[in-house]
Amino acid sequence: MAMEKDLNPNSPRIRKLRDNSYPTTPTSRMSSNNQRDNHYPNIPNSPRDYNYTPSSPTARIRHRRRSSENLAEVNRSNVSRVSNLLLGDKNKYRSMWIRTCSSLWMLGGVVFIIYMGHLYIWAMVVVIQIFMAKELFFLRRRAHEERRLPGFWLLNWHFFFTAMLFVYGRIIQQQLVNTVSSDRFIYKLVSGLIKYQMVICYFLYIAGLIWFILTLKNKMYKYQFGQYAWTHMILIVVFTQSSFTVANIFEGIFWFLLPAALIAMNDVAAYFFGFYFGKTPLIKLSPKKTWEGFIGASVATIISAFIFANVLGQFQWLTCPRKDLSTGWLHCDPGPLFRPEYYPLPSWIAPFSPWKGISTLPVQWHAFSLGLFASIMAPFGGFFASGFKRAFKIKDFGDSIPGHGGFTDRMDCQMVMAVFAYIYIQSFIVNQDYSVEMILDQISRSLGHEEQKMLYVKLGDILQHKLQGRF
Repeated sequence: MAMEKDLNPNSPRIRKLRDNSYPTTPTSRMSSNNQRDNHYPNIPNSPRDYNYTPSSPTARIRHRRRSSENLAEVNRSNVSRVSNLLLGDKNKYRSMWIRTCSSLWMLGGVVFIIYMGHLYIWAMVVVIQIFMAKELFFLRRRAHEERRLPGFWLLNWHFFFTAMLFVYGRIIQQQLVNTVSSDRFIYKLVSGLIKYQMVICYFLYIAGLIWFILTLKNKMYKYQFGQYAWTHMILIVVFTQSSFTVANIFEGIFWFLLPAALIAMNDVAAYFFGFYFGKTPLIKLSPKKTWEGFIGASVATIISAFIFANVLGQFQWLTCPRKDLSTGWLHCDPGPLFRPEYYPLPSWIAPFSPWKGISTLPVQWHAFSLGLFASIMAPFGGFFASGFKRAFKIKDFGDSIPGHGGFTDRMDCQMVMAVFAYIYIQSFIVNQDYSVEMILDQISRSLGHEEQKMLYVKLGDILQHKLQGRF
C-alpha cells in the first residue's frame, strides 16, 4: 500500500520532488522532459505515462493555447488549399472555354476560305507565314540594340519577301502561264519573268547582303550577325513547310484539307483526353502532355482519318487539281482513288449482318497512313516547339489567338505534317509518267510560236512516215 501510494503521481511526495526538480529558467518543452527523465527515470512524470496531465496552471494554459494555435493553422492551410483548388478549377474551365471559342472561330474562318477556292487558301497560307515570321523575328529582337540600328528590322522583311518570290515563283509558274496564255503580250511578259526569276531573286538577295554589310556598326557586330543567321533559320523553317503546303493545295484541296484536319483532330482529342483522363506525364518538355491524352488522341485520329477521307472524297471540287490561278469552281473526272470500290463480306459474317458488303474509297487506305503519321510522329513537332520555347523562357510564341498563343504555336505540328503529306503524295499517289497534258504544258511554256510550228511540222512528218510504213 505504501509503495502504491508513493507511485501515485498525485501524491504529495512525488509532487514535491517534481517541483524541486523543475528549473526556474525558461526552457523548451523537449529539454525539460529530457531532464526529468534523466534525473528520475522511474518516476512516472511524463505526460505519455499514466495519462499524465500537468498540475501547473501555467503549463496547462500554455498547452491549450498551443493546441488551439496549431488547429487554427491547420484550418487556415486547409481553407487555403481548398480555395486554391477551386480557383485552379475555375481558371482551368475558363481557359478551356476561351480555347473552345477561339477554335470555333478559326474553324468557321477556314471553312469559308476553303469554300472560296484554291487561290484564297494560298492567300491564307501567305498571311499565316507573315504572322509566323513576325513572331519569330520578335524573339531575338532587343530594344536597346534596335534603337542604335534604325531600320534594321526592314532587312529581315527584305529577305523574307525575296524568299517568298523565289519559292512561290517556282511552285506556281505553270499555273501562272496557264492563266495568262490567252493574251499574247502578257504571256510573253510572264514567260520572261519566269525564265529569269532565279536571276531576279538572286540579285535581290545580293542587294540585301550589301545592305546588311553597309549597316554594320562597331560593338554591334555580334548582335547583327546573330540576327542575320536567325533570319535565315526562320526562312528555312517557314518556307519549307509552306512551299509543300501550297504544292498540296494545287494538287487538290483534298490533299491540303485532310492532313490539316487530322492535325487539328489530334490536337483537340489530346487536349480533351488529357483534360479529363490525364494522369501520367508523357514528356518533360511539355508537362501538360499525358500518356492518356496521347493514346486517346492517336486512336481518335486514325478513326477520323478513315471517316474524313470518305466524306471529303464525295466533293468533286475538293479532289480536282487546279491548273491555273482562276477562282471558279472545278469539274473533273474523279480519279481511281475517288471511285467507290465494293468489298463483299465473308460468308460466315454475311448471315448476321444487314449489309452484304462494304463500299469504300481507295483513298481511305491512304488516309489511314496519313492518320497514323499525324497521331504518332507529328506531335513531336509540338515537342520540338515546346523545347524551343523553354530555351527562350517563354510560354507562347505570341498572343494573336486567344487561348492558343500565336500562329507559330498552332502550326508546329502542321509543318511536319505538310512535308510528309507532300512526300507521300509524290511517292505513292501522283503518277510520275509523262502525260500528253504535261508535255503540251511544257511546250507552251518553253517554246515560242515559230518553234511550236516547227515542232508541229516535224511531228506531222513522223506520223506520216509511221502510217506509210504500216500500210
